[in-house]
Amino acid sequence: MYVIVAGGGRIGTQITRILTAKKHDVVVIDIDPQVCEGIYSETGAMTICGNATSLTSLRKAGADKADSIICLMHREADNISCALLAKSLGITKIMARLVNETYEEAYRLAGVNIIIRTVDLLINQILMDLENPDVRNVTTLRGGKAQIYAVRVPPGSPVIDRSIADITRMRDFPDQCVFMGTYRDEANDFLITKGDTTLKEGDMAFLISKAEFIDAAARILTGHRHLKK
Repeated sequence: MYVIVAGGGRIGTQITRILTAKKHDVVVIDIDPQVCEGIYSETGAMTICGNATSLTSLRKAGADKADSIICLMHREADNISCALLAKSLGITKIMARLVNETYEEAYRLAGVNIIIRTVDLLINQILMDLENPDVRNVTTLRGGKAQIYAVRVPPGSPVIDRSIADITRMRDFPDQCVFMGTYRDEANDFLITKGDTTLKEGDMAFLISKAEFIDAAARILTGHRHLKK
């Protein structure tokens, strides 16, 4: 996949690092020469020192062949301008970071397909780290209507060697939480869970849930509350 990252700040650098590790073609646009130099030296991604609100910069970045663009600049107006230009250049998948909720409609009118609510992600992670450090908020879906969480099954957890079907039938397990899969370090493998899948010590269980229900599920998986039949 050919991806343009507009804005090489902390989030832009992290995304570039991940995408290049996955062998995607990435081009980063940033106005700061030092940022561009740092990203190139760290990730090997091509960088364009320029303004991502400029047609010239976008064309230099290869907008004509880009599959998607991620607008991660600090100012909403810059992200909107970049999205509009990207749309005019034929980029069909446009993602943008939204800081101020009042700009959401403007983002959509500008052609943004996927809105990244950074503030929501940070708040959710802070709350998770504070209230239940065993839970990680992986990503937010559909504008915050649901999240994907990762929960580590610790030693002594009462769910070890129990099936997914058995766990979800427990009275305290919320119906609104659904298992997606588990990552097993020992096997270095991600398993799509089925009803007869059993959890093992150390498994990282991935669940999709609304924020208000994940705590109850996590307490069961981590053993902070006894399972009830």
